[in-house]
Amino acid sequence: MAAPREAPERRPFGRRFLTDPARLFQHNAWDNVEWSEEQEASARSKVQENSSQLLPQDKQEEYEVNAKRYWDDFYKIHENGFFKDRHWLFTEFPELAPNRNPSQNGDSVREFSNKEESNNEGLGSCENGHCSLETRAENQLNLIKSTSKICTEELATQKYSERNQSDGDYPGSSASYRILEVGCGAGNTVFPILQTNNDPGLFVYCCDFSTTAVDLVQNNAEYDSSRCFAFVHDLCNDQSPFPMPDVSLDVVILIFVLSAILPEKMQCIVNRLSRLLKPGGMILLRDYGRYDLAQLRFKKGQCLSDNFYLRGDGTRVYFFTQDELDDLFTTAGLEKIQNLVDRRLQVNRGKQMTMYRVWIQCKYRKPAAPQL
Repeated sequence: MAAPREAPERRPFGRRFLTDPARLFQHNAWDNVEWSEEQEASARSKVQENSSQLLPQDKQEEYEVNAKRYWDDFYKIHENGFFKDRHWLFTEFPELAPNRNPSQNGDSVREFSNKEESNNEGLGSCENGHCSLETRAENQLNLIKSTSKICTEELATQKYSERNQSDGDYPGSSASYRILEVGCGAGNTVFPILQTNNDPGLFVYCCDFSTTAVDLVQNNAEYDSSRCFAFVHDLCNDQSPFPMPDVSLDVVILIFVLSAILPEKMQCIVNRLSRLLKPGGMILLRDYGRYDLAQLRFKKGQCLSDNFYLRGDGTRVYFFTQDELDDLFTTAGLEKIQNLVDRRLQVNRGKQMTMYRVWIQCKYRKPAAPQL
């Protein structure tokens, strides 16, 4: 069944019209590009075609059971080379920056700075079905493998949770502003926050399904255990503990992570993350939107269910609509501050290739506690 067409929220900036095709390859990207009826119909047709043959159920179950192994393999292969540090975070999400202003109008979002994006041939590159906002990082992290650490990481987190939360003593318990990034990968969000935000009251938690990814974060020279706590966590396991108690976080960050989860498990996960927020705390999300380039490139036989696909490396990805995300967050008791579609035209100048990207960006807030 084809998805209904959505009207994107308008941004107050940066809309550009491609009036001169000869100039197309002189630039890297156009923000907030409007799609024609023909483009949308073509994208819908491609999705219908690549969804017509589903992966057999026994194979789907195999990829669910072995999901952690596939993400570990991904980070062992790429280390931090697949993503670029997300310095655009502070433009799109000022809640993460020094002198933050959480009351800033969430519907007024500024344009990504092209200075923060590489202009090399990897712009908007897709590798094995992974289409990233960022390109290859210049700085390499040193991956130090520790077998004993891999075996004990989750146990250590559980001990923190069980032993210390009861008396209010947990990592970051003395902080005045606490941020959690879920699905931290190699730290391409965490480290820009730590480097940029020198608020002495800041504490950043970060977790990932992949032990290899968490090792990359912990072994980075920028990792500071007095300001950051990285831990392995399985979002899909509601018995997997967090090191901090409920109602303790100011911000939860979800960047290209919710899309990697089995769709039927998403609501329980959002509910649980919502419980971690203080009244007035926010979830910040950026993820794949319906008809993104990555979705259109899948072939028959890679579809698991509607708009949910298997990549060639065994990892999985879902492509959202605004309404789907709104339902997830409002069902969890959060109120919408921002929910917009970012449609972009990116150009690979080296290969003379155009690429249409679709992302969704959201901010949802936990209502303030009622006044007694």
